[in-house]
Amino acid sequence: MERVEAELFTDGGNNAVVRLPGRRFPGVLIQGDSLSILRSDIAEVVAACEQGDAAAACETAGLLLTDLDALLTRYSAALDAHEIPRPF
Repeated sequence: MERVEAELFTDGGNNAVVRLPGRRFPGVLIQGDSLSILRSDIAEVVAACEQGDAAAACETAGLLLTDLDALLTRYSAALDAHEIPRPF
């Protein structure tokens, strides 16, 4: 394990915006439990698709998109607040 200092652009929380040494742009640190929930939700979409349940797949995918949009908004706001251009 290597210890490094990182720049924190938002509060810690479950999805902190941080920049590691040597990186031009910050990234998003997602806690392990949140990552597991994200994986579970995607597995639910896949299972619904395999079962031919397009309505359930669309509903869950829509919720995932909403969550990812909120995360991207938080990331973009953090970059804007620190006058960092977006990498996309």
